[in-house]
Amino acid sequence: MKEQLLISVVDDDQSVRESLPELLKELGVDARTFSSAGEFLASDACLHSSCLILDVSMPAMSGPELFRELRRRNLNIPVVFITARKDEVVRSRLLDDGAVDCLFKPFSDTALLQALIEAIGDK
Repeated sequence: MKEQLLISVVDDDQSVRESLPELLKELGVDARTFSSAGEFLASDACLHSSCLILDVSMPAMSGPELFRELRRRNLNIPVVFITARKDEVVRSRLLDDGAVDCLFKPFSDTALLQALIEAIGDK
């Protein structure tokens, strides 16, 4: 993966916001973190992100609600959902709606890397 890529991470869990950027840096991409969907939407990252790693369950606006809002705004950022709830029905629905993947926490570095490769391809 190339340096100019920006991966945005939206998760209300501080430990995820602290650990994922370190992993992404090791993979050779820049990352920005956001604690809520509203914080992400208010930033310029929604215009510059190559991929979005998005938590499913967050207060105020959930991950799937943010996903729909981005589509409504014609911002077709590839999304990799992450969730602590192992719910295959929700996972299937998200994939059917166009998400690249939905990983259950804790996920492996390899699983995340594979999802990111699928999301951003040869960008």
